[in-house]
Amino acid sequence: MVWVPGGAFRMGSDAHYPEEKPVHLVRVDGFWIDRTPVTNAQFRAFVEATGHVTFAEIAPEAKDYPGALPEMLQPASLVFTPPRHAVDLRDFSQWWQFRFGADWRHPQGPGSSIDGKDDHPVVHVAWCDVQAYAAWAGQQLPTEAEWEFASRGGLDGAEFAWGDEFTPQGRHMANTWQGRFPHENLGVDGFERTSPVAAFPPNGYGLLDMIGNVWEWTQDWYAAGHPDSAARPCCAPVNPRGASEQGSYDPCQLEIRIPRKVLKGGSHLCAPNYCRRYRPAARHAQPVDTSTSHVGFRCVRRMPGPPP
Repeated sequence: MVWVPGGAFRMGSDAHYPEEKPVHLVRVDGFWIDRTPVTNAQFRAFVEATGHVTFAEIAPEAKDYPGALPEMLQPASLVFTPPRHAVDLRDFSQWWQFRFGADWRHPQGPGSSIDGKDDHPVVHVAWCDVQAYAAWAGQQLPTEAEWEFASRGGLDGAEFAWGDEFTPQGRHMANTWQGRFPHENLGVDGFERTSPVAAFPPNGYGLLDMIGNVWEWTQDWYAAGHPDSAARPCCAPVNPRGASEQGSYDPCQLEIRIPRKVLKGGSHLCAPNYCRRYRPAARHAQPVDTSTSHVGFRCVRRMPGPPP
């Protein structure tokens, strides 16, 4: 793990997506954070030690999903499946497939494997899985504020984790999408899907893959924006813990009462024409019961840092 000294920073962005607004001053205490996302090798060690079975490997119960077709109640997870042509970018069902048999060992479904990918981030992990891993490791999930502070690497207010230019001198600094999403993947950065966790340069704190490769779970419940700092002009909140579980439900799907957590960092599917969330300020909602082929995690420890 890497020690990240505490401090104040401007969290969020007023220049991109509505849920990132408003920029507001936040202070966090120092903490330890994993240098990389949890890898397949690390997750395998956890599974072998505990016998943990991931959410994607368990058949859903009909009582939890009223109205679900019986044939859909099988172990499965969401897998990115690119179409052959341009599609309506408002319809994510054009590239996401609920694939039976997809899980952390089989990231593209039956017949696929993680052989030779021990150093890739583990994927197809739901909220219960990352909680179980963190508890086994004696760690926690980062808050959104901790995660964003660490991602910035000391560059407060910078657009990206490495500065204000996306590809400085033509160099790709993270595993993102090149081409027209979702049907044209040029792979200029060298990777079609996930990449080894040390494939791109570290940020100012020595952390790898804080941007791109896989989205990362955080501890916080999701809200559709940040609190307005104008309501508390006297001081910056210290170690904020996000919204309430009740407030995290999707207002567009009131019949589905599944709470959502905040994801950070973007993934290899983030593209200029679709999801420009390869930035520290970017954030996304993820239902706690949903695992996908582009979401992973890393852990923190909130304990004293190294001696001066």
